[in-house]
Amino acid sequence: MSAPRRLMAGGREHRSSILVAALSSAFGVVLLQVTDALATMIGADDVSGHGSVAMALAIVAFVFIAIAVYVGAIVTANTFATIIAGRTRTIALLRLVGASSRTLRRAVAGEGFRVGIVGAAAGALIGTGVSFTVLRISVARDLIPDLDYALVTPVVAAPIVIVVLSTWLASWVGSHRVLNVQPIQALGAAQELSYDEARHRPVRNALALCLAALGLAFLAGGVAVGLVSAVGVLIGLIGGLLSFTGLILGAHRVMPPVLRLAARLTPRSAASRLAAANALRYPERSSRATIGLVIGVTLITMFAVAGQSYQDMMHRAQEAQPELYQGVDQVVAVTVAIFSVLIGFSALIAAVGMVNNLALSVLQRTRELGLLRALGFTATQVRQMILAESAQMTIAAVGLGLVLGVFYGWAGAQSLLGWQDGVGLIWPSVPWLLVVACVVGAAALTLVASVSPARRATTVSPIVALAAD
Repeated sequence: MSAPRRLMAGGREHRSSILVAALSSAFGVVLLQVTDALATMIGADDVSGHGSVAMALAIVAFVFIAIAVYVGAIVTANTFATIIAGRTRTIALLRLVGASSRTLRRAVAGEGFRVGIVGAAAGALIGTGVSFTVLRISVARDLIPDLDYALVTPVVAAPIVIVVLSTWLASWVGSHRVLNVQPIQALGAAQELSYDEARHRPVRNALALCLAALGLAFLAGGVAVGLVSAVGVLIGLIGGLLSFTGLILGAHRVMPPVLRLAARLTPRSAASRLAAANALRYPERSSRATIGLVIGVTLITMFAVAGQSYQDMMHRAQEAQPELYQGVDQVVAVTVAIFSVLIGFSALIAAVGMVNNLALSVLQRTRELGLLRALGFTATQVRQMILAESAQMTIAAVGLGLVLGVFYGWAGAQSLLGWQDGVGLIWPSVPWLLVVACVVGAAALTLVASVSPARRATTVSPIVALAAD
């Protein structure tokens, strides 16, 4: 096995990437199979109003699959970027002995392709098993009629292929950092970009701003078109993907002010002040650690708001035209229940990425933590600093995610169902109990994700830690 191939041969760091690919594939497979089952159930009913519901289901299925693949790709790219950041010195050493950056990058991309194949295949099998189990249980309990539901169809291959390609592309994007690694870095400690260095990146900053502005324009257009046609949600989907991509590209500019505000909301202890300084000192590292949580909170809030707004808008349409929408209550209830379960797939994808990146970021700071120990910090003080840093990142990520989730959820529901008689423009419907549960869950997840790597990092002696790569 060649040196570049051995560089990416470690399996532990890619377990989360395989899991993300499997979840994305399973999400897409389940969604297509369940949507097809719902369409079969609706087609067997003669109620005229179900035609619009069936059309909405088909559009929503496409939107959800696009979101699942997008989230998986973002998390995978973020994971690969975190892995490469921790291997900077090793990569530099390979460069020093003659390996080219493009050869190393191809090795990373090849590993991503293999990760995508393994994860997508496993996810397809798991997804089909979940769909079969859910349908059989629903039929046995008379929740849905016993019809000829087809699970294995040619269209099911679409999410599998998409996940493989998106994972490969995400690994290629995430490995871009390899091109910037210089051989001389093998002779010293690798450093992340500082705040000033990360801030002065005119091309990336301009691209992020353009994508965000273009995305917001598409979102506004989707809401406007949604007042006359359900096609507006497709325009809104493009706007959501573009605007969030702009946010991710510009996270090194967006997150520091948010983290600075979050630091003011935490106790002003020495550990808290040092944690705030660390988070702002290397904005790219902080952004990679928090963006997974931002995605998770945004997804949960977005789907919760969209689902609640979907119900409210369908009820308004039913009140305006009771004869047309008579009998759709069961379909709406089943649809919301199934989509609520599917929400968990997207949230889990983001959670896996967040936990993995936070754990990697702590473990990759062994040298930095060793320096603090050498300067007189106790293991308890270092753990307190890491927990304080995690708390500040949680506050920043949850706050930003809630704002984005409410906005995206309202825009999605509005652009999908605003055209129906009696609906028009509505205010966002926010299920506050779910939002509170999301906040508590995010805090608990961040705490669990940071305690174990922090304990392992602080058990290393200062001398050993200072000698770490």
